[in-house]
Amino acid sequence: MPIRLRPLRNRDAGYAGVSGVARVDRRTKNLTKRLRPGDIAIIDHIDLDKVSAEALVACRPAAVINAAPSISGRYPNLGPEILVAAGIPLVDGLGTDVMDLVDEGDSVHLDGGVLLSGDRRLGAGTLHTPETVRAAMLEARAGLSDQLEAFAANTMDYLVQERDLLLDGVGVPDVRTRFEGRHALIVVRGYHYKEDLRILQHYIREYRPVLIGVDGGADALIEARLKPDMIVGDMDSVSDATLTSGAEVVVHAYRDGRAPGLDRVKSLGVDPVVFPATGTSEDVAMLLADDKGASLIVAVGTHATLVEFLDKGRAGMASTFLTRLRVGSKLIDAKGVSRLYRSRISGWSLVLMMLVGLLALAAALGSTEGGRAMLQLIGARLDDAWSFVLGVFT
Repeated sequence: MPIRLRPLRNRDAGYAGVSGVARVDRRTKNLTKRLRPGDIAIIDHIDLDKVSAEALVACRPAAVINAAPSISGRYPNLGPEILVAAGIPLVDGLGTDVMDLVDEGDSVHLDGGVLLSGDRRLGAGTLHTPETVRAAMLEARAGLSDQLEAFAANTMDYLVQERDLLLDGVGVPDVRTRFEGRHALIVVRGYHYKEDLRILQHYIREYRPVLIGVDGGADALIEARLKPDMIVGDMDSVSDATLTSGAEVVVHAYRDGRAPGLDRVKSLGVDPVVFPATGTSEDVAMLLADDKGASLIVAVGTHATLVEFLDKGRAGMASTFLTRLRVGSKLIDAKGVSRLYRSRISGWSLVLMMLVGLLALAAALGSTEGGRAMLQLIGARLDDAWSFVLGVFT
């Protein structure tokens, strides 16, 4: 059983005295699948992004050890602030050697910024506090101009490479899913996707859009008790059960035709469609829906702002910017709709309101002779029903 000790604050170091079972993985999204409350997560994730941080917080680890800098200074990434605000110790810069020094399942101890296994010192790094994160974020903002220039250059490169695909739809494969005249709901496991899916339940029931899960977004649809019509992606973060759920599978391949996820899909007995394209999987889903005649494209959890593009940490995110321009006339971004509107009336308030209404109705009926007779009749019927129930059980 993993042991979780309450982190202790002292004046010099933020947290101390945290012990737990080590979970080690260079890919954060793979680690979160097996991370349990009280474990110590050991990752190698430069510029920890918001989605990864939120996934880590949801697992409630005792601490997060990052072999790489969580804030490199390239731009103000959003992940470290989320972890520190959640009270989870974050130690940076232990070096890549720590990934080999610690085995999955080892018992480790974090003392300030020092990682120990018994009496053996595994490494030391920088223990983040709200103050250190704030200072690093201020410095990182100075690097935004360089990142913006790189983003613009990547955008132009993508435009040159995928001009025919963006402008004329050349290279979009045929699929069996029918889009013509229908709405398409594209789900990416990104920011606030769970809350937004809950808010959109009524829309989904009424309009019955084509449900497209982008990699792990397909699992998100299943978790929301919705069956995806199509799964698009490189298939590195979607479960086997979802891949074999009956949805049409579109494997996103590199422009040269290489598709790392193709063998996995075929090994499950699924016959996929291959879509070679330079951009991201969410771009592929949008372009596919647009080319096949979807009348409206609703996006959940996708990336929409410059900081989000940079936070994704991929040069290829420039493609998302151009793809949004391409399908913009029919694209509605539902990301964050849960923050736009939340019901202010709780369930208990509705119950209380109904009880007050029933009491008011009873009082009104009791004030008239006919009303009193009706109440007596209702009481007699309820008494008969209660007697019947007692008779069944006795």
